[in-house]
Amino acid sequence: MNATPRSERAAQDGRGAKPAGRFRRMLDRLASSQQDIESAELLQDTQATGCTPICDCGDRQIVRVTGTLRTVTLRPRAGVPALEAEMFDGTAPLDVVWLGRRSIAGIEPGRRLIASGRISMSHGRRVLFNPKYELRPLGQE
Repeated sequence: MNATPRSERAAQDGRGAKPAGRFRRMLDRLASSQQDIESAELLQDTQATGCTPICDCGDRQIVRVTGTLRTVTLRPRAGVPALEAEMFDGTAPLDVVWLGRRSIAGIEPGRRLIASGRISMSHGRRVLFNPKYELRPLGQE
């Protein structure tokens, strides 16, 4: 058994990190964790919709991102209700916050959406306040 990770061995052998054949891709998919597979699918969806990957979003940048809502919570900010959701697109998490809202129809864990607005940084995390958003159809999940 070799202690070197498979991707490093492949790079050393000159084959590259990408598997060559259909059988090899199937074996890699079976060996991958469910979380890795979901992350790859989310990243593929981000590229297909023409959105910016969350990991590439910088502070004060106007962006259009897509992903799946992992959590949705009601958390007051400065005495005002705020609906907070964590969005994930396969690259990085993004906190999406709607100020003054206790709930929004369709905003629930597991739902995919496209959001646009200006990114800000708060406590080392990317945050999108009061974004324009578009709920993705449930059939695409």
